[in-house]
Amino acid sequence: MFVDRVRIELLAGKGGDGCSSMRREKFVPRGGPDGGDGGDGASIILEARLGVNSLAAFANRRMYRAPKGQPGQGSLRNGRGGRDQRLFVPPGTTVIDAEHGFVIKDLKNPGDQFVVARGGKGGKGNAHFKSSTNRTPRECSPGEMGESRDVILELKSIADVGLVGKPNAGKSTLLSRITSARPEIADYPFTTKHPNLGIVDVDAKRSFVVADIPGLIEGASDGVGLGHEFLRHVERAGLLIHLVEPAPVDATDPIENYKSIRAELREYDESLARRDEIVVVTKSEMQGAQQVRDALRDVTENDVLMVSAMTGDSLDELTREIMQRVEQRRDRMLAAGEELTVLRESDQTYKQQARTRKLPPHLAGPTAQLSNELQAKDYQVEPPQSAAAEDES
Repeated sequence: MFVDRVRIELLAGKGGDGCSSMRREKFVPRGGPDGGDGGDGASIILEARLGVNSLAAFANRRMYRAPKGQPGQGSLRNGRGGRDQRLFVPPGTTVIDAEHGFVIKDLKNPGDQFVVARGGKGGKGNAHFKSSTNRTPRECSPGEMGESRDVILELKSIADVGLVGKPNAGKSTLLSRITSARPEIADYPFTTKHPNLGIVDVDAKRSFVVADIPGLIEGASDGVGLGHEFLRHVERAGLLIHLVEPAPVDATDPIENYKSIRAELREYDESLARRDEIVVVTKSEMQGAQQVRDALRDVTENDVLMVSAMTGDSLDELTREIMQRVEQRRDRMLAAGEELTVLRESDQTYKQQARTRKLPPHLAGPTAQLSNELQAKDYQVEPPQSAAAEDES
């Protein structure tokens, strides 16, 4: 089950109460206060981790409560602190405050983490209040309550390329041909119910990630057909592949379909309309595909590609063009000082720390200079000069 939006309540652990205790032992007169402090409550940490692809783990649970700190005890024994609770989310998850609607944190890259709810501090025992004027304090402080937060976790797929277009335009079929992803494919519209990701390995060192976005319809920017649920997954894509079907099953005009999708992208986010785009006419084996390509070339004033996922025509050409555009965007990001997002564990580079080898005693120190030509009996150490000799010199 793919879940890309959940609302959960987070409650950090309460701090342990301080202890009020007096030392009472035989042969120890006037023992004094010995109440320990309470332990700190556990915090809740959200962390983006590779391998987590959905928010389905949070779908059936509304409340997450962190452990509380243990109370202090006599004999100056402090309470044990609660162990922090760490929740793992997919990279690209946005944490939103449910009450006020502002973005708390954007966990875009793997390894990004932050404390979303901080645990309460432990209370002080009566030994903490001992002073020269108050030698037998009886007061102690209770532990603080942990933070409580109601948040919305919203997943925006991280991909280099986003496939957009009308329903049944061939997005899932194209994804299945150029990647190892296996989305649901059928001969009716709205087959894709949620975004699908696939990785295209161009060669041993170059690859990019493609996101298959469910089909968009007119009014998607206003939420028609779950438009908002689909459009937010293309926000992070640096390149859009706009697929146009030459003969739609609903007998609509392909050129008008292209303009409609462009208008919906512009209404949802103006930056999407300015994003780099490659227009592709799918199902090039059908009649009329060449005429649709020529018409789209006149409308866009750019080159338009034609591919066929069924026969495989021009798929390699499309892949090379996408890789070239993706590399240009990555170069611009690096020049601007931005970090590239790692999307799978195999792309991570681990720096191996150089280990200093410990030499054995016979190879360290003066004996390291000994060899077959220089034996120990031939090795002479110059005696230190006396102070008088140094003065004469």
